[in-house]
Amino acid sequence: MQFIKYCMLFFVFLSSTLIGKYISQKYSLRLEELEEMKNALNMFKSKIKFTYEPIPEIFNEISQNTCKTISMLFEKAKEKMKKETASIAWEQSVNEIEGNLNQEDKQTVKTLSKLLRNNRCRRAN
Repeated sequence: MQFIKYCMLFFVFLSSTLIGKYISQKYSLRLEELEEMKNALNMFKSKIKFTYEPIPEIFNEISQNTCKTISMLFEKAKEKMKKETASIAWEQSVNEIEGNLNQEDKQTVKTLSKLLRNNRCRRAN
């Protein structure tokens, strides 16, 4: 009987440890994505400030220089800009992104769309 109690205690301890590791990994991945997003937005800010490249070209360059999730965000936004304004394309891309960002993070990232408002990008031929 004592053996069964110790086995159950061990399994409870093991499962709690694994659940904790899973949750902490999600937070560490979220932190990495937020840092990568910050770097990407700083790159965007610098490109807008010092070059006169169109937004889709800047987004394309950023998507080539960032991690997978953030890269997909900028790539989707670039593709959507062929049909929509930059503001709408950015908001839709942020909504569609699958990653470790929570709703609050996504809402904060969406504020960039206010800066992009009324910027219709030319269609690429």
